[in-house]
Amino acid sequence: MAIRPILVIPDARLRAVADPIGEVDDEIKTLAKDMLDTMYDAPGIGLAAPQIGVLKRIVVMDLAGEGEPPAPLVMINPEITSFGDQMQVTEEGCLSIPELYYEVERPNDVTVKYTDLDGQEVIKEAEGKLAVCIQHELDHLDGVLYIDYLSRLKRDRVIKKFDKQAKRAAG
Repeated sequence: MAIRPILVIPDARLRAVADPIGEVDDEIKTLAKDMLDTMYDAPGIGLAAPQIGVLKRIVVMDLAGEGEPPAPLVMINPEITSFGDQMQVTEEGCLSIPELYYEVERPNDVTVKYTDLDGQEVIKEAEGKLAVCIQHELDHLDGVLYIDYLSRLKRDRVIKKFDKQAKRAAG
């Protein structure tokens, strides 16, 4: 079990676009396990590789509720192929923006295509919380954070707060 440090804004790697994964080899399987261990330890419901400083297109998530058995989901090179028309507003948080939660509007339904740990292509339809989680984690692969969906004023306030914390930590 390897729990890796989670990057926090303003780390520039969180704004980078991740590279596609060529093949599902032992290195990728180990990365997926480390990501799940890190996510469970945080604790969180989703984690993208850029959040641990690895610029590869892989995300993990587990939306199992309290007292339910774990239901880990690993998506390699995921791509949303369609969005539903209905929108929903949910409160989102992010392990890379700790202890802050804001309401974000996103489509309620998505279809996602990805490769699983066995190297098989999967097409999955998702709705509700899972659809939101998929959109949130896939945004990370393109350097997009959920605060980018907020008003400029709220986003600037969040960025300023974390810039100050980073300066104090470095100082």
